[in-house]
Amino acid sequence: MYWIPLFQVLEERGFEVKLVNPRHVKNVPGRKTDVLDCQWLQQLHTYGLLAGAFRPDDQTCVLRSYLRQREMLVRYASHHIQHMQKALEQMNIKLHHVVSDVSGVTGMRILRAILEGERDPQRLAELRDHRCKNDASTIAKALQGDWRPEHLFALRQALELYDFYRQQIAACDVEIEGYLQTLDDRSAGQPLPASARRRGHAKNEPAFDVRSHLFRISGVDLTAIEGIDAQSALKLIGEIGLDTLAPALQVQV
Repeated sequence: MYWIPLFQVLEERGFEVKLVNPRHVKNVPGRKTDVLDCQWLQQLHTYGLLAGAFRPDDQTCVLRSYLRQREMLVRYASHHIQHMQKALEQMNIKLHHVVSDVSGVTGMRILRAILEGERDPQRLAELRDHRCKNDASTIAKALQGDWRPEHLFALRQALELYDFYRQQIAACDVEIEGYLQTLDDRSAGQPLPASARRRGHAKNEPAFDVRSHLFRISGVDLTAIEGIDAQSALKLIGEIGLDTLAPALQVQV
């Protein structure tokens, strides 16, 4: 990471900066020192032998930083889901066997009720969401456990940490949406076409309408490409930029 601030400062001052893979320039003749390294790099650059690694434009780098920060927060939140599952398992609570996702609607309702003091399996099972595949009696059987205080304490801390990271993800979504609104409009005033495919809400999807923003900044409906949803399209733009992606878009869309 040490090269990033220097790269940015030099680029802002008008320098043409190259980020070079050290494996390609490591063979310095003679005794290796920092001075010899610099002289060797200068010589290679003079001969045009330094190939710069890909780095997107500054606008894309900003978006990429926001998206990578969000991805890191999602990863941290998922760790605490595992901690919750561990605490439940230690109490012989088999919630993850009867709900597909402990962090879903049914799972969160039951976990919060447990931490509020509810211990009756039937009452807890009645908190199931109507979309849950298992019925209340099946869920109740999985909620007959050993309510040890030390494991309840671990469960509480894991849930609070999970909630904290979800709050940070929501704050990150606000920043990402705000930044997308600053990018140029390439839609030429055209309305967003109706989606030809039915799209559900993906897990960990941003809280705003990503598809509309993508259409505005790219001028095409990226989700019309088979196998690409709005979230993956946003990540792709954040990694390589629209200018790099433009030739492919003209072929695919």
